Amino acid sequence: MLTRKLGNEGLEVSALGLGTMMMPDNEESVDTIRGSLELGVTLFDTADLYGEEYLLGRFGGNEKLLGRALKGHRDKAVIATKFGVTHTQGPKGDPAYIKKSVDASLYQLGVDYIDLYYQHRMDLNTPIEETVGTLADLVKQGKIRYIGLSEAPVELIRRAHAVHPITAVETEYSLWSREVEDEILPLLKELGIGFVPYSPLGRGFLTGQIRSFDDLPVDDYRRHYPRFQGENFAKNLEVVSLIEAMAVQKGCTTSQLALAWLLAQGDNVVPIPGTKRLDRVKENLGALQVSLSAEELAQIENISPKGAAAGGRFPGQN
Repeated sequence: MLTRKLGNEGLEVSALGLGTMMMPDNEESVDTIRGSLELGVTLFDTADLYGEEYLLGRFGGNEKLLGRALKGHRDKAVIATKFGVTHTQGPKGDPAYIKKSVDASLYQLGVDYIDLYYQHRMDLNTPIEETVGTLADLVKQGKIRYIGLSEAPVELIRRAHAVHPITAVETEYSLWSREVEDEILPLLKELGIGFVPYSPLGRGFLTGQIRSFDDLPVDDYRRHYPRFQGENFAKNLEVVSLIEAMAVQKGCTTSQLALAWLLAQGDNVVPIPGTKRLDRVKENLGALQVSLSAEELAQIENISPKGAAAGGRFPGQN
């Protein structure tokens, strides 16, 4: 398995990780996580709010699942989890909340330390210096090994990194979400910070498996996202069809081509495609065998240039 380094503090992970957010708490998910580990995946991404019980106000469900699946294999896995999103108080990053959150995550995961601990969303009421200072103390205590930020703006990344080295920043990035190319990616390369793209397959759209709005189950959260609706859906499907045609010529799947493009954006880029199925993990890992020439990268740029995706990233955005 190919590996990549995140940051300058010594963290090395598989070139593709596994996002576990959408995994139900069942044995198939456990088998998928364990099977991924056997295939060489080492980076597993979760958060304290992920899990089926979140809407009931209970955190830690997905962490419990991941901890159960990795039990007995802790030394082979790099566990990344997040704190900072609350039900009623908005994002939080104050010292008291962080200390409470890390202890809860350690308990839910059933581990003695967390490899990579992200602030999930920025708390604008707590100076980032205070937040990162608290996380730095957790590093000294051995509760976490490395510090990460999720969906953080340029200014806060720079300020955070001045307090303690930031190992990774996690933000959405794919062929149809390329906003990070303007400022975020150049800054991360400047500072030597790793980049972990979530939703690297466009929430499933870039797999080529979704051909109409009706393909989405009636309770699927994506029905509320602008890019999956109306004229936006039709325009985005045209782009995916062109990527799909190129993948056929290349002898790979659409997913593999989309992931190979991401991997070609820098050796500090480690995508974390999420899936519930082991066969999808195997397919995604095939992207590591897909090399893209300068001409092919230019062809992809013509098919899906920055800003090509129709519709906003989140509900309520145009």
